[in-house]
Amino acid sequence: MSLRGLIEADIRFSSELKLRQSKGFWRSILIFFAHSGDSWFWLMGLVIIWFFGNEAWHDRAAFLAIGLFILAIVVIILKFTIRRPRPKGEWGQIYRATDPHSFPSGHAARAAALAVMAIGIGPVWFALLLIFWAPLVGLARISLGVHYLSDVVVGWLIGVTMGLTALALYPFAVACFPFLF
Repeated sequence: MSLRGLIEADIRFSSELKLRQSKGFWRSILIFFAHSGDSWFWLMGLVIIWFFGNEAWHDRAAFLAIGLFILAIVVIILKFTIRRPRPKGEWGQIYRATDPHSFPSGHAARAAALAVMAIGIGPVWFALLLIFWAPLVGLARISLGVHYLSDVVVGWLIGVTMGLTALALYPFAVACFPFLF
């Protein structure tokens, strides 16, 4: 199958996954999950945890924030290199205005990276919560029409890769930047 054929299949399949109704309980749930992966939400939460959490959560918040910052740079470089337009749609105007590029999904990458990093740094309940949450973020983004399936799948792959890389570099980061941890 050619690249054009793959892109057309991606568009067709993504369209099938898109929510058809404009109102209702499930749409509200999807909107919640779609927004729950916003970078500002996570960074604000991690800053609050860093300042007010106990020492273990202070270390976790610093690690996750640094990982998310590096991940954001990678995703932005890819988005502005590839420049794939978002699917047409009405929901998510803030995303369409501030970031018109859909590939890869930063929300899916962020969710997957957070889940992988949580597996490595714990606690178990936090890791399990993020493992459950991460796929829902990506699926919500497709269902609401702000991403294609391939945007989300590649976002997840980037997130998992970056999460594993962050875990591998964690001891180095603690040694080089002890004032953050």
